[in-house]
Amino acid sequence: IPAAPASAALSFDAATTGAALARVCRPRPVYHASSRISSEHIHETILSLLDEAGDLPDILPEEVREARHLLHRADAFRAVHDPGAVEVFRHGIATLRYEEAFVAQTALLRSRHDATKAEAWPCPVDGAGPADATAGPAAPDPTLRDRFIASLPFDLTGGQREVIDAIGADMARDYPMQRLLQGEVGSGKTVVALAAMLQAVGAGHQAVLVAPTQVLAEQHAATIAGMLAKVPPRDGAAADGGTVVPVVLLTGGMKLAARRKAMAVAASGEPCVIVATHAAFSKTFQAPRLALVVIDEQHRFGVEQRESLRTRGEKAPHLLVMTATPIPRTAAMTWFGDLDISWLTELPGGRKPIRTVVVREEDGGTMGRMFAHIRARIDAGERAYIVCARIDDTTDADDAGPSETRSARSDGGATDGAAADLDPYADPEGAGEEAAPRPPLHTVAQIAERLQRLPQFQGVRFATLTGRDKDEVKQQVMAGFASGETPVLVATTVIEVGVDVPQASCIVIFDADRYGLSQLHQLRGRVGRGGTNSWAFLVSRAESGSPAEQRLEVIRGTLDGAEIAQADLEFRGAGDVLGDAQSGGKSGLKLLRVVKDADLIADARRRAGELLERDPDLAGEVELAGAVLDFTRGNETFLTSS
Repeated sequence: IPAAPASAALSFDAATTGAALARVCRPRPVYHASSRISSEHIHETILSLLDEAGDLPDILPEEVREARHLLHRADAFRAVHDPGAVEVFRHGIATLRYEEAFVAQTALLRSRHDATKAEAWPCPVDGAGPADATAGPAAPDPTLRDRFIASLPFDLTGGQREVIDAIGADMARDYPMQRLLQGEVGSGKTVVALAAMLQAVGAGHQAVLVAPTQVLAEQHAATIAGMLAKVPPRDGAAADGGTVVPVVLLTGGMKLAARRKAMAVAASGEPCVIVATHAAFSKTFQAPRLALVVIDEQHRFGVEQRESLRTRGEKAPHLLVMTATPIPRTAAMTWFGDLDISWLTELPGGRKPIRTVVVREEDGGTMGRMFAHIRARIDAGERAYIVCARIDDTTDADDAGPSETRSARSDGGATDGAAADLDPYADPEGAGEEAAPRPPLHTVAQIAERLQRLPQFQGVRFATLTGRDKDEVKQQVMAGFASGETPVLVATTVIEVGVDVPQASCIVIFDADRYGLSQLHQLRGRVGRGGTNSWAFLVSRAESGSPAEQRLEVIRGTLDGAEIAQADLEFRGAGDVLGDAQSGGKSGLKLLRVVKDADLIADARRRAGELLERDPDLAGEVELAGAVLDFTRGNETFLTSS
């Protein structure tokens, strides 16, 4: 091809061929362009802004930057947006990633330190700790917690004793405890929480347990009242059939007279255990001597709701948040860095491993044998859950399908899911290839009718339970299921959290391939709570080799919540697992990766702690103090994830 003739009108970006090659071989950043603005234009604009800005002030302390061999902030931005080589770009990204970790951890540690400046009710055990000169209406009973533990018909696990002792020491102080308790499904978190509540009540104060659903709140109240009925009075006299302390139930679905009575008990300041749903977040709820707030399944509540309870009493209450949703330790330390964290990993004695079976729905023979097995367990006096994602064919997709980021209704009920046609692991932006249409999700109404016609269930009574049912119906259904009158319960995921029927030994989850890993782990934990052999059947229509099938294999292969959590992170990312979509561009974090950067975060936390010990107010690090303030203002959810 003949060369183009030389022309005086032609101009070149480089004077020589070598310079041109060097220019085109440099890494070029690619930005989110649009039809109106190109990536190249964005690049040129950023470079001009960097030139006009001159020397950007550094945020990291000089000794930290030198110890980590990081770039100056101005050089880091230049390395990211106009690198001379790939290695330079990586060095710039590493610098900005560490800067982000350092600012975040400094903010968390300062938040944690600031919490110690608030005043809380000290709750000593058996006379230990500072005395409270303003005891409540009833005389303090500092041995109440230990009498409760002694009355239990079983021995606490080593982990439970350790956590109870740690909580006891925290609550004896005159500033608020802030503790996250993460425990496997069935690990005994309720006993630990009740021990903490009785420590508060024994000191003459009040304690509230907030549950995400009315079914769970009612069950907690009944369980707690039953356990307290076995606790002997302080003077050793025989109990009169009541409990040593009042147990008050407060839900949005209560009749007005009962609700007012419960509100009055709380407002009186009488030492008591209050079990509530979202009704506890109502402005009309007042508990002047509230010393402890326990949040069950913390990811089911909004930050503003949890924080609202801190201002209901005369002083800031101690805070214990609990979750059975598996969260890896590295992620927990990052997202809940302002809390003390305890883990319960040891299951109480008598619990047997749950056998998990994946069943192909089109395999009629295996489905038939599964139902025959369930009938045999029912004939042996046991119970079975059948879980469906939707209520009926009229249910809106936005109200029905399985999702791990469901919201809880203000009346204490639970919605039965969200986005029935969306996989919980799907790209929320809809990127990638268009998903193939999938069959509709099974419904409670459909499955209940279908199963009752099977010969395996002739003569067996069924019941159904959904979040749409009225409160009285829910109570009747759960009572009938627990008694064995209706040994098969077809339900939505309203039974996911906390429902405890010891005789339940089998659970069948239809459309299991459409659920998230931690939700399957939670649902599986509803069985095997009475020491009997137990089974979880995951009915699937997933394609062979698909990611959905791989997820089910994870659940089938392990009962370890930490292992499931790690797999969940790999499938979905940290944000969705933690419940607030706190990952990547969906949060205040821009470059930091919660799990992959765990070592970097730990190093930043250590160095930030050392700096704050020397300079608590960051008086000598003005730029860092400003960055921490900016981070705090934009990440209230991050900092108050308790």
